[in-house]
Amino acid sequence: MQPETAEWVEIVEGDFLTATREAAAKVPNFNAACFHAQQCIEKYLKALLVEHNIVFPKTHQLGFLGDLLPRAAGDLDPIGGELARLSPYAIDVRYPRGGADAAEARQALVDCATAPSYIRSLLSLPQ
Repeated sequence: MQPETAEWVEIVEGDFLTATREAAAKVPNFNAACFHAQQCIEKYLKALLVEHNIVFPKTHQLGFLGDLLPRAAGDLDPIGGELARLSPYAIDVRYPRGGADAAEARQALVDCATAPSYIRSLLSLPQ
């Protein structure tokens, strides 16, 4: 694994911890949980791109990042639903009228567990 890939993966772990902590807090911040769940997947995708020496622009669109990957790097179709559900949380929950509720946060955390597991397998990382 390239050193920069490992740096991305390390940052992902912080986003995952923040997402789970915020969803389970005594006074939960569902917006933050959803945002950090999205960030977790975004950064895993960027780690995958870095590992395959693919340059990517600054973007939060998970589908766009996934589309940059050649099929040889891995097929992201199995996590397409997760990518589609999480992508809007990069921006929507950070502005008025974009708030997430408990059910959305629960689903975001499920997606944040499923998609990273799949991407970790593409990076040959332990589960």
